[in-house]
Amino acid sequence: MARRKKGRAVSGWLNLDKAAGNTSTAAVASVKRLFAAAKVGHAGTLDPLATGALPIALGEATKTVAFVQDARKLYRFTIRWGTATDTDDCEGSVIAVSEARPDPAAIAAALPAFTGTIAQRPPAFSAIKVAGNRAYDLARAGEEVVLAERAVVIDRLALVAVPDDDHAVFEVECGKGAYVRALARDLGRALGSFAHVVALRRRVVGPFDEAAMVTLADLIDAREAGGVEALDRFLRPIGFALADLPEIVFSAGEAARIRRGQPVLVRGTRPPAAGIAHATCAGRTIAVGEIGQGAFHPTRVFQA
Repeated sequence: MARRKKGRAVSGWLNLDKAAGNTSTAAVASVKRLFAAAKVGHAGTLDPLATGALPIALGEATKTVAFVQDARKLYRFTIRWGTATDTDDCEGSVIAVSEARPDPAAIAAALPAFTGTIAQRPPAFSAIKVAGNRAYDLARAGEEVVLAERAVVIDRLALVAVPDDDHAVFEVECGKGAYVRALARDLGRALGSFAHVVALRRRVVGPFDEAAMVTLADLIDAREAGGVEALDRFLRPIGFALADLPEIVFSAGEAARIRRGQPVLVRGTRPPAAGIAHATCAGRTIAVGEIGQGAFHPTRVFQA
């Protein structure tokens, strides 16, 4: 017999505001413990240095993690000119220095070359796997790690402020797989200097924005005041992560068939001829599936 998972069968999305110095793994573990949840996952790792949006999926919502991972992201970050580090942020060791400091006009002129689809080499200290090992583990062990360039999409890169000659603040909107640390590193080199990230905040991940973030301190206070069930009010429904997908509404009878994994004809609406959609019944998301030949074919079914 299969083992029953320990913990509550609670499902939904939490928009956590990760604190600086905390790893994403540790933050997820704290959420799992506070909610006494049987299953958790997260959509997009943040560096320990970084703060901001870390969407965490609980229970059945873990089946929708990929849709959030693929979503557009908005970061605000500060870089320091004149110094390169082995991690491309302030937590690493200095490996090169320069006296050059670009002025605001030069910075602004360089930004168009870093927008659109660009080739980017991920930092050696990253979670990318190399022959089954995390790149950061190999780098910490003293091995030379040179990762292959890959195409990433930078939708917008803007200079926000220049507080002094040594620092500049930027905002970037980007797609999946883009590294802000690599962006800072490459921008410094393009401007005849070096650069690394000293502050980083993720403000938006898909539908999860800064205005609705919750801190671990908020969760701890709520649990102490009202018990574990008091935390459930912070959760967004499973369908919150699927807002960009077409929605198809089904009856209770049709929903029962979908939950059994059976295709159902789409009536009374005009879905796409093909593609991914999410099915709802009585306002609740019940499945994600493919549209084909006039029917909805469930590929992920939610029991919550």
